[in-house]
Amino acid sequence: MSTNLAVVRARPLLLPDGKTTGGLQVFSTCPRSLTATKDYVRQVADVARWSESIGCAGILVCTDNTPVDPWLVSQIVIQNTESLCPAVAVQPADMHPYSVAKMVSSLALLHGRRVYLNMVAGESPSELAALSDSIPYGNRYRRLVEYTEIVQRLIDGDAVTFEGAFYTAHGPRMAPELRPGILVSEFSECGREAALQLGAIAIESSGSRQRSEAPAKSGACGLRIGIVARPSGPDAWTVAFERFPEDRTAKLTHKNGSGSGNESPAGRDTYWLHPFENYQTNCPYLVGSYASVAEGLARYIGRGYRTFILDIPPVQEEFAHIGRVFQIAWRRACL
Repeated sequence: MSTNLAVVRARPLLLPDGKTTGGLQVFSTCPRSLTATKDYVRQVADVARWSESIGCAGILVCTDNTPVDPWLVSQIVIQNTESLCPAVAVQPADMHPYSVAKMVSSLALLHGRRVYLNMVAGESPSELAALSDSIPYGNRYRRLVEYTEIVQRLIDGDAVTFEGAFYTAHGPRMAPELRPGILVSEFSECGREAALQLGAIAIESSGSRQRSEAPAKSGACGLRIGIVARPSGPDAWTVAFERFPEDRTAKLTHKNGSGSGNESPAGRDTYWLHPFENYQTNCPYLVGSYASVAEGLARYIGRGYRTFILDIPPVQEEFAHIGRVFQIAWRRACL
């Protein structure tokens, strides 16, 4: 069997007018297994097919302390799509780096499918405690770098001899297959430095501030963000409140909003932290009219963000609205 170690160029997002955002790669997110039911396999297959139909590069498969293994979920994704790449969340405390390299090589050999690895240092104290992982925060990203370097070298076919602060290896190797794309979920400066060391894409996942205003930085960067957009701002906020309910006061503010039809309700910015801060989902949102959300996206694109990971789509229709927003944002950013 011939091998291919080249980085496969991701398909650009297909826009409503049939054109593409050639300079961006967009990922969707797989339904979470925390709320898995007997329909979970169908849910995963549906979201994977929706994602592929508009040209998403891949789909994020999260890891958490539940019985559902992300690698098995990735198998469902592969079996129900032609080219969509699973982006498997990997935390060093979960499994040995040799096991990760073996899973990547196995999927490449059996299905000819490349995967992405979304490297997570471990941020949740409850998850780390459940795994008896007591490494101090300052060392988690240093461990992540060692871990990922071993995985990369194994997949490249090197005989790995490694003496690090956290891992040692003496001669393991495997036949080279499709090299995975590497994403690093970064919550701090430590995460950005780890991504730079690995030549990875730093994915900003924290909702601590509106990152489109952050200074441009070196290295490839991306953003995990949810999007609710409609032709009018009030319509978008109606959908957003239905999906992520706020308290009565917030809803009344929305109901008595500006009424312009194109902007967010009175007193509301397009950038919405409520779902993230209240543990309803894992990322902040951009909510509003096509024009206002596209303006926010265009600022990110203008500052060098080229990878976007969307939140879990509840229905296929959402991709049509999201595609329209990216269409407008891409045109603005390219002016």
